Parts: sequence; structure tokens; C-alpha cells
Amino acid sequence: MAQLLALDPYATEWLNLLTRWLHVIAGIVWIGSSFYFIALDNHLRPPEDPRDAEAGIGGESWEIHGGGFYQVQKYRVAPRELPEPLHWFKWEAYTTWLSGFALMIVLYYLNADQYLIDKSVADLSTGEAVAISIGLLAAAWIVYDLLCRVLGSRPLVLAATLLGLVTLSAWGSGHLFSGRAVYIQVGAMLGTMMAGNVFFVIIPAHWELVRAKQAGREPDPAANERGKLRSVHNNYLTLPVVFTMISNHFPSTYGHSYAWLILVVLLVIGAWVRHFFNLRHTGRNAWWIAVTAALGIAALAVVIRPQEESAAGASVPFAQVKQVVEQRCTACHSAHPTQVSAAPRGIKFDTPAEIRSQASLIEQQAVLTKAMPLGNVTHMTQAERNILGRWIRQGAKIP
Repeated sequence: MAQLLALDPYATEWLNLLTRWLHVIAGIVWIGSSFYFIALDNHLRPPEDPRDAEAGIGGESWEIHGGGFYQVQKYRVAPRELPEPLHWFKWEAYTTWLSGFALMIVLYYLNADQYLIDKSVADLSTGEAVAISIGLLAAAWIVYDLLCRVLGSRPLVLAATLLGLVTLSAWGSGHLFSGRAVYIQVGAMLGTMMAGNVFFVIIPAHWELVRAKQAGREPDPAANERGKLRSVHNNYLTLPVVFTMISNHFPSTYGHSYAWLILVVLLVIGAWVRHFFNLRHTGRNAWWIAVTAALGIAALAVVIRPQEESAAGASVPFAQVKQVVEQRCTACHSAHPTQVSAAPRGIKFDTPAEIRSQASLIEQQAVLTKAMPLGNVTHMTQAERNILGRWIRQGAKIP
């Protein structure tokens, strides 16, 4: 199965570049429009002209941007006449999810042995790991949507239940995939819930309004409410999902022994920060939320700081270090790597000087956070990590 999914490393790199580029662009557009409309809703004020209120206007807002004034009005349900053209906001959400799933395929499924699987966590085959990952994406939407239908009228209970399930998902994924993949998997599950809200709930609710007007009927206000509630859910999920998108740059989080718990804490803080801005848009400056979020981040950073071990013990000869590096690291970090098309970030370990120059990075990535080798594809042992750590703490001496 792994051979069937394997691609040339250079081709994979270009597929990664193009899909990631598209994913980031689409994500910016989707998040930007989401942030704008949430802020707009919270800035709406009752219309000043009584005729607007009689025409069904529920709120209005004056804005200035790009050298001009704008008056934005929102109807309580729908206008008397269906306007043309009517601009929809859906493809940014669809494109974000589709490009994100394509990126999962290119990076995590076609290179499962490197990025998705960690044999020291779970001895999964490529097919098993990919099937579990896709199954979890589907399950995330199904369970979430069911809970929304059952607990939608009790938002606090729904939020607590979803937090419990996200925590369970993070913990369970931590027993299946590599640390890096756990963060991406949970983020993809949240992103699937958000895209599912748009595709299965929000846009169909919009179509109900449009078709009612086309048929000459008064639209059902319940359709507005369904779409609005799921939009609010997406609003709170946005910052947590953005963190998971960039999480592969921070091995001190996903490389920690309690990576799943760190992820949950950061997701909660992200939603908490979003709540601060939601309140701010309504004119309420709840600075205590911003302060508690900052204190939470600071406390987490202190708690998970890697603990350096003593340099005491037998002196580690460089020959021993060189052997570990050649066996476990140069498959990627070499002038002629075998696992990738080119050494990541240009970092090579072919000479003693190159190894010594990257000693602090080796300590961070391979010793303290254990983020490298990716997915531990070269099977670096804890004893070998200890050798590297002790050599570095003893001064990283070379012949």
C-alpha cells in the first residue's frame, strides 16, 4: 500500500507547495469574510429612518473603507423583492476544505510513514492509518451535527459536550498518530465541522429563503436562525483551527509527552480570545478575558518548558554521535538525502562542522521535543537521544 501511494519527493514538494498556497489563500478569504460578517452583525443598530424599519430592515451600520462610505443594511428576514445579482459566500469555505483535504493527501497520506505514522506510538500500516484518519473526519461531522440537533437549544451544554469530545479526539489520536499529525488531524476534524456547517446547514437555509421569495411566499424566519447559529459556531472554531494549521512549526507543543492536553488548552484559549473580540464588537471591553488568556498562555509556556538534564556522566566521543546522526538523521539532512528531494531548510549533517553548528537545533528537535526524525521513521531510540543530549551538554566537541 505504501508503495502504491508513494510519489517522487520532488513532485510531492511541488504538490505540497501548490495545495498549501491555495489552502492558505482560501482560508484567508473564508476567515476574513467570517470575521467581517460577525463584526458587522455586532455593529448593527436599529435603522434611523422609520420607512426602513417598515420595509423590514432589522439593523444598519455605517462604515468607511478604501476611500468611501458604505451603508450596510440587514433585513430581519428577507426583502420584499428578491434582488439581482445576489452575492453568495460559500466557495471560500468549500475551497478551503477541499484544498486542505488535498494537502492531507499530498503530505500526510502519500507520505504516511514520515508524517502520519509513528511506529513507537502505534504499529499501523499506511492503509490503516489513512482509513482511520478519513473515518475520523467523517465521524466528526456526523457526531457534531447530531449533537447540534439534540442540544442546540442548550448552548452551554452543547459547548461542554463538544469540548469533551474534542479532548477525547485529541487523546485518542495521540495513541494512533505521530505528535505532529495529531494536531493536524484534530484541526482537520474541526475544519470539517465548519465546512459541513456551510454546506449542509447555512447554504441550504439560504436557499430556503431564496426559493420562498421566488415562489411568492413569506420566508420562514427559522431558516435564518439555523444559519445564524451555525455561523456562530464557526466563528468560535476559527482561531483554534488556525492554530492547528500552523502547529507543525512548534515542536515544543506537539512533541511533548502531553501533546494532546496542550492542544486542548490552546484550542480553548483560542476560542476564549475570539469571545473577547465578539464582545468588543458589541461595545463591551471585557479586558479580564484578554488578561486571563495571556496568563493562560504564559502558564502553559512555563509548564511545558523542556527540562535540560545534567551533563554529568561518561564523556561522549564524537564518533558515537556521528554514528547516530548518520543512521537516524542524514536520510533527510544530507547533500544527497534518500527520504526527501532536498535537505529541509538546507540543514545538512555530512561533516563534523555541520553537525556541531546545528547542535542547539538537534537538542531542541531530537532530544527535548523528540519531534525529529519525523514520525521517527528512522527509529531513533531514547538511548540515542540521550547520547546526543549528553554530547551537546558537554560542549558539543568535535575532533
